Amino acid sequence: MDDLIFALKDVYFSYLGKFPALRGIDLEIKKGQKVSVIGANGSGKSTLLQILDGLIFADKGEIGFRGRKLNEKIFYDPGFSRDFRRRVGFVFQNPDVQLFCPTVKEDIVFGPLQLGLEKNEIVKRLEKLVEGLGIGALLERQPHQLSVGEKRKVAIASTLIIEPEVLILDEPTAGIDPLTTRHIIDLLIEENLAGSTIITSTHDLHIVEEMSDVVYVFGMDKKIVKSGPAEDILNDTALLSANNLVHIHSHKHMGKVHAHPHLHIEHHNNPG
Repeated sequence: MDDLIFALKDVYFSYLGKFPALRGIDLEIKKGQKVSVIGANGSGKSTLLQILDGLIFADKGEIGFRGRKLNEKIFYDPGFSRDFRRRVGFVFQNPDVQLFCPTVKEDIVFGPLQLGLEKNEIVKRLEKLVEGLGIGALLERQPHQLSVGEKRKVAIASTLIIEPEVLILDEPTAGIDPLTTRHIIDLLIEENLAGSTIITSTHDLHIVEEMSDVVYVFGMDKKIVKSGPAEDILNDTALLSANNLVHIHSHKHMGKVHAHPHLHIEHHNNPG
């Protein structure tokens, strides 16, 4: 199928061969989709995203990318590796992993320079992102001088500037304020409307509806326990509660105890 980007069949992965992180994962991601992966810490979300980005490789099962098997061997082909890195962009949960140049501007343009884009084109793309993310005042600053929200914007800019067809984001709104979250979500939706496939791992259920055509829920057994449209998943309180995505908050009123389910929103950089 021309519109099938990723296809995973019975994928398993363990760290050091003894700490299971994924067990029997089956999923498909199509061109132009918005896909969210939700689940408690340690359920395998971040591991899945790293496999999709070719950073780690399955112990068992098959991973397909546009009809080709995605494994360690295929990345030995410099042509494939370059093409894949051009098509697929990854935003890490911890932005410090991506920011290593002396200045913000150098960090953002590093990727397209490595890919051999013409300097005029890089300048054009940079100007567009600076305006869209409101980071003009940050360009000459050192990354370590930035706030968490500023670092996250810069990390996203350093990925978007290569204009990937597929954008994978691990907890893109973790630890940032509501206004910055809104700007980032608006930008990602704009990218999706322009044709990009967006894959997001998140604890923040408030963004799931906007950011998802399909939601995959991971359980603590490292398996997908349910998938479907965002509305169906978010309305299934029993499912969310069973997988530590909502909690029950109780309080006393007029001598009686009342309990209400609350969305479990995580604003910390915890591994998934």
